[in-house]
Amino acid sequence: MKFLVHLFLLLPALALAQTTAPPAPAESPAGRGGPAPTLTLHEALTTALKNSLDIQISQTNVEVQALQNNAGFAGALPTVGLNASNNLIINNTQQQFNTGDPRSATGARSTQYNVGLAGSYLLYNGGRVVATRKRLNELAQISQLQLNSTVQNVLADVSLKYYAVVQQQRYIRTLEASVEVSRQKLRLIDARQSVGLANNADRFQAQLDLNAQLLTQQQQALAAQQATADLLRALTLDLTQAVAVEDTIPVDHSLSWAELQGAFDKNPDLLAAERQVRVNELIERETRANRYPSFGLNAGTNFARSQNAVGNTLFNQSYGPYAGLGLSVPIYTGGVNKKLVDIARLNTRTTELQRTALQRNYRLNALKAWESYEKQLTLVTTAEASYTTARQLLKLVQMRLDAGLSTLVDVKLAQQSFEDAGYRLVNYRYAAKSAEITLRQLGALLTP
Repeated sequence: MKFLVHLFLLLPALALAQTTAPPAPAESPAGRGGPAPTLTLHEALTTALKNSLDIQISQTNVEVQALQNNAGFAGALPTVGLNASNNLIINNTQQQFNTGDPRSATGARSTQYNVGLAGSYLLYNGGRVVATRKRLNELAQISQLQLNSTVQNVLADVSLKYYAVVQQQRYIRTLEASVEVSRQKLRLIDARQSVGLANNADRFQAQLDLNAQLLTQQQQALAAQQATADLLRALTLDLTQAVAVEDTIPVDHSLSWAELQGAFDKNPDLLAAERQVRVNELIERETRANRYPSFGLNAGTNFARSQNAVGNTLFNQSYGPYAGLGLSVPIYTGGVNKKLVDIARLNTRTTELQRTALQRNYRLNALKAWESYEKQLTLVTTAEASYTTARQLLKLVQMRLDAGLSTLVDVKLAQQSFEDAGYRLVNYRYAAKSAEITLRQLGALLTP
């Protein structure tokens, strides 16, 4: 009967507390009123592919390698050059002939004109041209693979940063729900105090709890703003731009280890490492070709004209084509060519070891990501059930508090359980999504 009397006395105050206006919604991060536009993950990834400076650098490298990948850079095409000269010579000359007739001249002028068109074509140099041509083609393929790897890295980085923002905002949602409970608790205590059923100690404790949660909420808002700034930087957008992200972290439960293993072999970094070994083998062939003779064809045409003020020949002019073969045989170079071949062989061995180490690291990272993915999926399921239970507990404690059957300590413990359950759920979802993104990145399966 006493409880019913207390409840009857509290009804007007509770009604007044329930009609209190809710807090105004927060403004957008840019400080302007109104909700910020929602940025979907697809839009974020598309924007990153368009604006990424790393991708632009890789694309430039692809263009450079494509320009170098031709027969001219390999030395397989002839070279043609034009040479011309015009010399004016002024000499002081003294000549003594066997006939005994001396001759001397001061400031004697001589002019010499030479024009030549020369061309050369390499016929054989130990297979160096063929090896160089193949090496340039391999480098072009490596640049394309590096571009693909950069695209995968950008997509993975943006995806992780995007869901990091979602993670921080989900924390805020959990805190908002808990803060609202604290507000209701404070309003209820005020209502009880107005009819003499609560003391200042209860009110002070409720106010302190609310203030602590508001401070935590502000700290979490700062963390969300910083995560948003990281996302905007990855998208190469204005850091002050106001954006909102989606509210969920979806996790794909359909990944298969057998299918992923087949995709791992197509990782662009691993393929580039394979081709880099091939590049070093071709460099080894190029270096070895320096020990062989080189044979080439030379052809061209010349025009020469000279006029002399003194001498036996006062005027001379000649012109006409020429053609010939050239042969160069390295006989002794101080052992430099042999050492260069040995160095190239060691460099090939180094790239083979680097490829093996990279393959092992990728297999290890893939296995760790898969184990994390499977474990996090299990944890997400458990965390979802715990979160549902914690939310139900918090509502039940609120109802009991309204009826005067729970204490402030009970509410605080229920709030703490609710917040912890919310944090764990978001963390497990983000960890599962991170493992999923890593697996897709290792298998080059990420798409906008």
